[in-house]
Amino acid sequence: MIKLSRMVRFGGLMGIGWTLSTGLLTAQPAPTPGIPLTLNDLSAFKPAAAHWRVVGGVRADLNKPNTLITDKGTGIVVAQPTPAKPGQPTDPKASLFTTFDHGDVDVELDYLLASKSNSGVYLQGRYEVQLFDSWDIRTPKTIDNGSIYERWDPKRGEGRYGYDGHPARQNASRAPGLWQHLKISFQAPRFNANGQKTQNARMVRVELNGVIIHEDVELTGPTRAAAFDDEKPTGPLMLQGDHGPVAFRNIRYVSYDKPRPELRDLKYTVYKGKYEKEPQYDKMAPESEGTSTILSSSVSRIPNEFLIRYTGTLRVSEPGEYRFNLGVPGGGGLLRINNQQIIAPGQWNASGKATLPKGDLPFELLYAKFVDWTKPALGLTVAGPGVREYVISDQNGGDGEETDPIVVDAPTSTILRSFMDMPGEKNAQGGTLRITHAVSVGSPDIVHYTYDLDKGALAQVWRGAFLDATPMWHDRGDGSSRPRGMVQRLGAPVLFLSQLASTQMAWPTDTTGSGFRPKGYALDASDLPTFRYQSFGASVDDKIRVLPEGQGVRREVTITNPASNLYARLASGMRISALENGLYVIDDQHYVRIDDLGGAKPTVRESNGRQELIVPVKGKVVYSILF
Repeated sequence: MIKLSRMVRFGGLMGIGWTLSTGLLTAQPAPTPGIPLTLNDLSAFKPAAAHWRVVGGVRADLNKPNTLITDKGTGIVVAQPTPAKPGQPTDPKASLFTTFDHGDVDVELDYLLASKSNSGVYLQGRYEVQLFDSWDIRTPKTIDNGSIYERWDPKRGEGRYGYDGHPARQNASRAPGLWQHLKISFQAPRFNANGQKTQNARMVRVELNGVIIHEDVELTGPTRAAAFDDEKPTGPLMLQGDHGPVAFRNIRYVSYDKPRPELRDLKYTVYKGKYEKEPQYDKMAPESEGTSTILSSSVSRIPNEFLIRYTGTLRVSEPGEYRFNLGVPGGGGLLRINNQQIIAPGQWNASGKATLPKGDLPFELLYAKFVDWTKPALGLTVAGPGVREYVISDQNGGDGEETDPIVVDAPTSTILRSFMDMPGEKNAQGGTLRITHAVSVGSPDIVHYTYDLDKGALAQVWRGAFLDATPMWHDRGDGSSRPRGMVQRLGAPVLFLSQLASTQMAWPTDTTGSGFRPKGYALDASDLPTFRYQSFGASVDDKIRVLPEGQGVRREVTITNPASNLYARLASGMRISALENGLYVIDDQHYVRIDDLGGAKPTVRESNGRQELIVPVKGKVVYSILF
């Protein structure tokens, strides 16, 4: 049974994170590449304890808690602290503090945890996003990976010390020893001229491994174990290093410390009629005109077939390149600043950029509405040097018809047939690859996968929420669904089995000559599928099951009457490294563990600039994907 529900999309707080409901304009504060921290040494940080070092490589042993193995080199900072004895004071240099202070900031970094390890990223040294080995957690708590840690006050009484923590929306964690990617958009607290706090700090948006886990979370004060108990407009970025082994790389930041551009002296004129190109204004009589303090479609009382023309001044305090997004549902828009056409007419949603000098610059914006089945709306966002993207128009820029996502949960074993797009993989025409016969299988253990019936291939696995079926079922739909959790894609689907005359022969990209024939799937007593097909004259049963504690999936492929020189491809990647106990790490993103190959020995080989893990088939292939 498939369980469907509708969710309301987040929108509209603080002028950040809003979406025009037509889906045409989005203003989300996603961190840009920004300024990188050079990690050839520790000079980007204040003096730290000796357990912080710069290394060239790092890995973890899944069976050894709090253990990292490092290689010489540069590019990675790693902490390997000695556990503190009970009652022993914490070394004030145990954590790493940047030499720069920040206010509003976007931070983007990779981190790697040892098994059972614990660390954190503190904005301004005060507000922690928790880093924790939460690989086997189903529902995150405030102590888990990606959560905003709680505040702490012993005066609140026993059992009530901790408060104001914010668990991650879902567990988007990777396994220990794998690199994880964190993006944080942070807004610093605000203070008046007397130093009194007027606004709390906020986590505008936090993404873990590509999944949004927080949006617009208010922080009433420093979290537990902060370096500073007070609050200020700025502070250093802090990487916690006194709890457990952790490594960081690719640390980048963007500070937003410049004044926002301001619209001044706005005047509007409304013309009645259908305008699909810019008219000659001196030959037209306006329907209405006046002044306004903000850009808005509400100055027109006409529901359709009208033109709004705004003129005024844009005050720019910081010269440089500015980016604009304009949304005008049901028609077209035009934007001119400093007599430059930044956005040309003809699109409902468009973007443009321009290099603007400091000063008061002429501003002109047009909105022509001529499609009658959508409501009027006008949205404009601006981003520039030292200015985070913000909404400079009416914040209620949507048309009130936003689509509530249609989501599929998996409280029990759940199967859904759909198309499935594979971002990053190209089809023959150069577009995004689409699996047309995809079967997605959901589990209450919050680990799910997609299987390609056309190739007998495991296409992707993911942890967290199951599927967003909005593209499939909303309006006319396009037949596709998409994962809602942390996705580990396994490359463009190819046949799992192939006949190779030698181990140097290229793996085929299609089913030509394979005799591949899908035979559907059979359900067991728990409604879990076993996929069946024929290939190279053999009958194949392909059984994929979630591992205990949701650590990944185990795949058991039984091949009856295998042909000679038949091989199975277990993994493909840019780099495949053999670890201990039959474990391989693929591109530092997931593990493959060999469970049972019937005595056959796997091989890592080079092929077309990539590496492949292949094994000769002797009747059964059993391996696990840990991620």
